[in-house]
Amino acid sequence: MEEKERQDETLPGPDETPETGEETGAAEGPEAAEDGSADKEADELGRMRKQYDALNDRYLRTLAEYDNFRKRSQREKEAVYPAAVAGTVEKFLPVVDSFERALACECADAEFKKGVEMIYESLCSTLKDLKVEELGAVGEAFDANLHNAVMHVEEEGLGENVISAVLQKGYRIGDRVIRYAMVTVAN
Repeated sequence: MEEKERQDETLPGPDETPETGEETGAAEGPEAAEDGSADKEADELGRMRKQYDALNDRYLRTLAEYDNFRKRSQREKEAVYPAAVAGTVEKFLPVVDSFERALACECADAEFKKGVEMIYESLCSTLKDLKVEELGAVGEAFDANLHNAVMHVEEEGLGENVISAVLQKGYRIGDRVIRYAMVTVAN
């Protein structure tokens, strides 16, 4: 039955021209209103409009989800490199500490000491190229976000909360602290 109604809708009516499907100007009377096809078309149009709105909403949501995924992936990708550099630098810090201790010791062989100094300078140069900064210097104000106070001492020459000695240097890259400086603080 629906198929017959569809065929009837596609064929031109008695008041329409066959070529264009336009009405010929016959007067619309009460018979056209009783037809019910206008109600069916309005119902069909309403149903299609709802379906279109639902599909459009789904499409827009999918687009937004993809955009959020793309942005999140980009942020994660950008965070990988600094984390990898920080992890690698952290593994080399004991080597830097060992070189500093070796340079602090007395050495009878001047050539050997010069070689150790050259290696240490090369290592420090590489750390500077990676934008690694040292933390903790004598006379610097104590900052709990950068320093780890392991001792408090009473010194008249220094003000309150000033670093009096650095036991182990700290390092950071940008805002990321790789290792906190171990210091002694004057009260």
